[in-house]
Amino acid sequence: MKSFRTELEDLNNPVVEKDIVDLARRIELFKEGKISEEGFRSLRLARGVYGQRQFGVQMVRIKLPFGKVTSEQLHRIADVSDEYSRGRLHITTRQDIQIHYVSLDRTPQLWAELEKSDITIREACGNTVRNITASETAGIDPNEPFDVSPYVEAVFKFFLRNPVGQDMGRKFKLSFSGTDEDTALSYMHDVGFIAKTKIENGEVVRGFKVLIAGGLGSQPRLADVAYEFLAAEQIIPFIESVLRVFDRYGERTNRNKARFKFLVKDVGLDRLRELVEEEQKALSYLTYPIDTSAYDVPVEISNPTIFKVKIEDEKTYGLWKKVNVIKQKQEGLYAIGIKVPLGDFYTDKARKLADLIRDYAGNELRLTLRQDILVRHIREELLPFFYSELKQLGFTDIGYNSTHDITACPGTDTCNLGIASSTGIASVLTKVLKDEYPEYANNKEITIKISGCMNACGQHNMAQIGFQGMSIKSGDLVAPALQVLLGGGILGDGKGRFADKVIKIPSKRGPNALRLLLDDYEDNANKEESFLEYYDRREQKYFYELLKPLSDTSNLKKDEFIDWGYDKAYVKAIGVGECAGVVLDLVSTILVESKEKLTYAQEALNEKQWSDSIYHSYTSLINSAKALLVADGIKTNTQAGIIEQFETQFVETKIINIGSTFLQLVYQIKENKPTEEFASNYLSDAKTVLEKIEEYRLVLN
Repeated sequence: MKSFRTELEDLNNPVVEKDIVDLARRIELFKEGKISEEGFRSLRLARGVYGQRQFGVQMVRIKLPFGKVTSEQLHRIADVSDEYSRGRLHITTRQDIQIHYVSLDRTPQLWAELEKSDITIREACGNTVRNITASETAGIDPNEPFDVSPYVEAVFKFFLRNPVGQDMGRKFKLSFSGTDEDTALSYMHDVGFIAKTKIENGEVVRGFKVLIAGGLGSQPRLADVAYEFLAAEQIIPFIESVLRVFDRYGERTNRNKARFKFLVKDVGLDRLRELVEEEQKALSYLTYPIDTSAYDVPVEISNPTIFKVKIEDEKTYGLWKKVNVIKQKQEGLYAIGIKVPLGDFYTDKARKLADLIRDYAGNELRLTLRQDILVRHIREELLPFFYSELKQLGFTDIGYNSTHDITACPGTDTCNLGIASSTGIASVLTKVLKDEYPEYANNKEITIKISGCMNACGQHNMAQIGFQGMSIKSGDLVAPALQVLLGGGILGDGKGRFADKVIKIPSKRGPNALRLLLDDYEDNANKEESFLEYYDRREQKYFYELLKPLSDTSNLKKDEFIDWGYDKAYVKAIGVGECAGVVLDLVSTILVESKEKLTYAQEALNEKQWSDSIYHSYTSLINSAKALLVADGIKTNTQAGIIEQFETQFVETKIINIGSTFLQLVYQIKENKPTEEFASNYLSDAKTVLEKIEEYRLVLN
């Protein structure tokens, strides 16, 4: 810990310093055997530290709201990757950056280094509010009613370290789309927002269409419309209400049923609205106006010397401009899309790119949901110069946001849950497209997405053409396989469609499957008929028959038992997933957590953060009750269930005497405004309950 004390002092941020010191302390306690792996895991994940498939190393996820990165931040990330990892950066489908192969012991120092440039890893993994994604063209799109960036930033800051989102049953994902094109995919998020305006009393009012309870995974669900229009100052109170409801009523034991979409499916949209309304008294703010002034000023860009660059291949340059360059709404400015295969790039190139955007553009880039980079605010006369500079970095591949731009999760490269190689097949399919179907570099309608398992981190079930990693048996042997999915896509304005599962084939036949699909489409589609229209006309069975010859496993060759990117025979090896995992409950661990929440509640009270203090006390009450229920083998699927079970098993039976019903005591949180008096009294109640429970356990022992 002493090795980075000086670095922490440089941060001049006591909240962040405390966080990092706490992580270092927990690592030491874990190494000394004083806390279990189960007790340590939830804190580690909530600090962006995720166990890899490879033993003894961690993946660290850097949380970058709406994918915004400055030159200084990119330099910092590159320095950290070189110092603590292997110099590779991985862009995720949530606009994060991941660094792999990090020693657990060094994660506090890594975090401290990042925070010097206002970069966090806090709540990048685990059962928290994950990175908030947004349209990468937010702020530059000519069709947007307004820039959603300041709203995303405000939501990010409000819920970072907010007690309401620290210990949920599962992760929670938010997105903001700048236009009805819905490029941030609101229809597949727990809560998704689409920018809208309306006229009230002759004035333009900003707000959002709100979608809730969408999701991918093995059971994808299209989001419901919660509001056609919700005023901008209402979005943070709405999110807080939803999080409180999810925290209390969401499933906590069966992780396969613990996402928000299952809660809404079970209780119904009308009942959910009632539950959300019941939380209004407890909210820290009933309205939360968001300051957009920092984003309302004209873009500041450098004024460099304009270099005259000779373009050797005008045809290729022209195609690059057509496919990879976007005209901004700001007059005379352009954005450049950089296609990053598999989302992987290296620190040497990152630094050169950082210098380019600092010296010749607006000192800003955005990471995209398709694992790419969008460089913004470039003068038109500098486009040839940027093309020349980016070409030297290998960043001018044509096909940004096109069919050639394949999305893939890390799969079996590093993820514990990977079943088959998603990056291997993605690389091969990219080569097939480049060599055999160059015309698809300008096709923005057909997307190809690949996931290494059913959890859909590669978003395979929302693509026109999707592949999911699986395994397939051939006699006594097992081979890597792909589930082929067809017919997904974005429809706009919060609407979407999920792909149909068509057929399962050996992985090595993936390239032939793609050839069959594209050739069939080119040969048989009507003029101007989109791929989705063609798929709907032909229907699922037609494509099953088309691909059926590839599914025969009776004639597998030796190389088909070896996955893409590997040289040894395939072995199906699935580890324990962490990023959304539910921590194994141990009574002693739960009670320790309860005491910690009381400490946090007291600290928040001292700092006059009444709402935070109240929620910490509430969580302590839940954990205290849960400890006794777990000890007796009683199911604790939801917080609401814990409250009811504890009332029945321990309070009504007079085993624990708290002077009132447990329901009345706990649910004061819904009936009172967050005042100093209530926060103080609620904390006292939570302390009393914990004391009573510890006294009872002492008698038993």
